[in-house]
Amino acid sequence: MTTTVLNVSTYSFYLNGEWKESKSGQTIDIVSPYRHDVIGKVQAITKEEVDEAVHAAQKAQKGWAEISLQERAKYLYNWADELVRMQSEIAEIIMKEVGKSLKDARNEVVRTADFIRYTVEEALHMNGESMKGDSFPGGSKSKVAIVERVPLGVVLAIPPFNYPVNLAAAKLAPALISGNAVIFKPATQGAISGIKMIEALHQAGIPQGLVNVVTGRGSVIGDYLVEHKGINMISFTGGTNTGTQLAKKAGMIPLVLELGGKDPGIVCEDADLQEAAKHIISGAFSYSGQRCTAIKRVLVHEKVANELVNILKEEVHKLSVGSPEDGCTIVPLIDSKAADFIQILIADALGKGAEVVTGNKREGNLIYPTLLDDVNDTMRVAWEEPFGPVLPIIRVSSDQEAVDIANESEFGLQASVFTKDINKAFSIANKIEVGSVQINGRTERGPDHFPFIGVKGSGMGAQGIRKSIESMTREKVTVLNLQ
Repeated sequence: MTTTVLNVSTYSFYLNGEWKESKSGQTIDIVSPYRHDVIGKVQAITKEEVDEAVHAAQKAQKGWAEISLQERAKYLYNWADELVRMQSEIAEIIMKEVGKSLKDARNEVVRTADFIRYTVEEALHMNGESMKGDSFPGGSKSKVAIVERVPLGVVLAIPPFNYPVNLAAAKLAPALISGNAVIFKPATQGAISGIKMIEALHQAGIPQGLVNVVTGRGSVIGDYLVEHKGINMISFTGGTNTGTQLAKKAGMIPLVLELGGKDPGIVCEDADLQEAAKHIISGAFSYSGQRCTAIKRVLVHEKVANELVNILKEEVHKLSVGSPEDGCTIVPLIDSKAADFIQILIADALGKGAEVVTGNKREGNLIYPTLLDDVNDTMRVAWEEPFGPVLPIIRVSSDQEAVDIANESEFGLQASVFTKDINKAFSIANKIEVGSVQINGRTERGPDHFPFIGVKGSGMGAQGIRKSIESMTREKVTVLNLQ
């Protein structure tokens, strides 16, 4: 599965149940975001190898769809058990590869095992339906429709770097339990973690060809994969620009897209400010804000803004900054390009009158947690997703102004509303154009069985365990004509 030269492992790709090196003879270096050294190499595969992977998946899927749900469940339960067994090994890779603390990385692996088990249980309890013909006016009672869900075929799963195991399995598990095969294209930064996850699936005895891991340069295999005639559905999590381009190329293929966000935390005049600040800090700065559901701007009523900013400043100063190996909350960003972008946003805001409350310090690709006050709608940081530890404070004169600013965004993933008035909370929640509203809590993905929805530039389709199973299957009707 891996070869080691000078303490740097070269990882194979997974094709038709076997670990192989690419015929291209080329590999891609994976550089740790905080160690700044090459921690491994992954294969840069060819288009011909993509064809082989898709062909293997198509062949394996036919047999997989024929076996019982209980049989498919056994493989997935075994996969979950293997992940738990390998949690320390996989967590170490996640930490080195994407810069997440070891504790958070281990939690991600365990959460993934829980996700897989729940997915199986959900599938086991999903039933079809029957319909009588005579329930429609003029219909005949001699007709009975049996409605069931059937797999789509071969699913292309493309997860992001920030949760390289959990968000990968969130695509693979629903696809597999539903009777699909999978082509798994991990994010390049996150590919080793994804490969280790598939090692666990291989150990679980998954039938050959059913899951194939393709790693490579987007310029070589990216568009080729998306436009491949053998792909029957695409599940993608990543940036809005990439997702938009993918949707244009995919044509008639069913898509589920989980894209960017600019999630607002709306703090009303009557909010419990200490409680609101706790959730805002956790929402904005955990894993350095590298989460699509991070709180990315605070819209606070001007009458309580000064007090909230002071509390936030105190809380930011408590955040640990440094290496993930030390369990720090604020860690180096995934690469220097990401840090450069945040610096551009901060400089733009300062040039237009924003004030640094704390932060605006950089060491390589480590950005210290930054609070910006007096942010207005002329500043890029008010609208663009930073994907890093910078939080703009926008002061508003009313709840309606907060709603208006929230809805002007091109994004519509989540929002938080902080207030002691439940009627006000629901009134604001009903007006905000997002997929989910959190009342008196931070924006976040879980629990994983809740529907997870993005609107506008934040995505298309729904995730969450049941919703993912539904998106990776289609309804099929068989009509029984009784004599």
